[in-house]
Parts: sequence; structure tokens; C-alpha cells
Amino acid sequence: MNRPTERFTSRADAYARYRPGYPAAAVTLLQQQCGLTAQSVVADVGSGTGILTALLLQTGAEVFGVEPNSAMRAMAETQLREWPRFHSVAGAAEDTRLAMESVDLYVAGQAFHWFDVPQARREALRVIRPGGFGALLWNERPNDASAFLADYEAMLRRHAPQYATITASRANETTMRGFFGGAMQCATFPNQQDLDFEGLRGRLMSSSYAPEPADPGHAAIMAALRQVFDAHAREGRVVLPYQTLVYFGCLKPYQTGTRSAGAR
Repeated sequence: MNRPTERFTSRADAYARYRPGYPAAAVTLLQQQCGLTAQSVVADVGSGTGILTALLLQTGAEVFGVEPNSAMRAMAETQLREWPRFHSVAGAAEDTRLAMESVDLYVAGQAFHWFDVPQARREALRVIRPGGFGALLWNERPNDASAFLADYEAMLRRHAPQYATITASRANETTMRGFFGGAMQCATFPNQQDLDFEGLRGRLMSSSYAPEPADPGHAAIMAALRQVFDAHAREGRVVLPYQTLVYFGCLKPYQTGTRSAGAR
């Protein structure tokens, strides 16, 4: 396996084009429960191609997109170049390159399972301001699977050898609770993608466990994907459902202190 920071180097384009976004209700939760306002400074850690970053910028907030992978970071810089309150940072969860107590809200979308959690928590506590919140967001496929989703899942387990290992570490509540220091809440929102075959293929290939064209298993998984799609498509499309999970809580209890912003 590639190192976590290198796993998406060849997938940045597919990631930007085919990964699902997050529902408006998830952003509303950040505003109502985590203090997100147009005056907030937000660290989007493991920001990738900027899918969550873009939604945060639309609230008026200033957002530091912290991303270790240069290809993913470059894609975000292209996608978000018109937003003056976006700042691209070549950093990681364990070393964000942000100034001490410079951030009002710390978020990570679909990235937390790649973090070294003890180091990431220490770094989060360093950069978050007193009273600041954290939120970890996930788009996960629901347990009550449709026939299409059941066949899609079976295809992944058969043809993507890394799938089970990688997905087992996602949305691990015990690990996330440790990151927050104990107190944590969770909210769930419906989400979905309506995809033609090219969209479904792109969604699959945006995943780090999918065999790439040079891999021996690529032809087999593409053939299996076509079979699953053809069996379940209606008018040339399938619906890929998700549950958007938002785990959130106060990262640092409030105390008086100076407020500063920016990358060091």
C-alpha cells in the first residue's frame, strides 16, 4: 500500500469530479451547533480537492485547506481560485502549519481515518481557539442496502482486495471520541448520487482501494461493475445512497486568550 498521503495522487481528477458533496443540512448544523459564521476561521484538515471547503467558503468563512497530497491540493487550488478567503496549506493533520489558537472550527471530511489520532489531537488542541469546536464528516453507504447496493458491495469485496481493510477503519466512534476527548455528538442526514455508468465508474475509481488501469485486477472489476450497473439501472442511471454522518463536539473548553489567525 502507498502511504496515506500518497494514495490519491493519481485519483485527484476522479475525486473532484465524482465524489459526493455534503447536504446543506450538514452545513446548517455546523452553523447552529459549532459556531460557524461568516467571521469564523476554519481549518479543513485533509481537505483533498476542496469538496467540503467550497461549502464552508459559501458561508463567508475564512478557510484554510490543509492537505498533504500535492495533486489533491493543486486541484483544490484550481477549483477554488476565485475565493479570496481560501488559503491552501501544504500540511497534515499531525502538522497543520497553522498558528497557535488561530482557528474557530476544525473540520475533516472523509479524511479522519488516515490521521495519526494522538498526534492529530495534540495538533488540533494547539491550533483551536478556546471554546472552539471540531466536526468530522463522512458519507457512508447505509446498512439497509437496496438490491443494487448489495450487489455493488459484494463486487467490491470480491474485486478490490484493500476494500475491507480500509473501510473497517472509517467512522470508528471509539477513535473519534478519543479525538474529541470524550464528549461527542452525532447527527445523520440523507444524501445520494444519481449516476450514469460513467459517473459510477468515476466514483469507484476515486476510491483508494479500486484497482487502477495498470493493476491486474482492473479489467475484472470494470467488467463486474458493468454487470451490476446493467442489472439495476433504470433509464440508464442508478442511485447510490449515503448517510452523511457528522460527529461534533467542543475540542477545547473555553477560556480567555488571545485570538490570532493565519499560517505560520
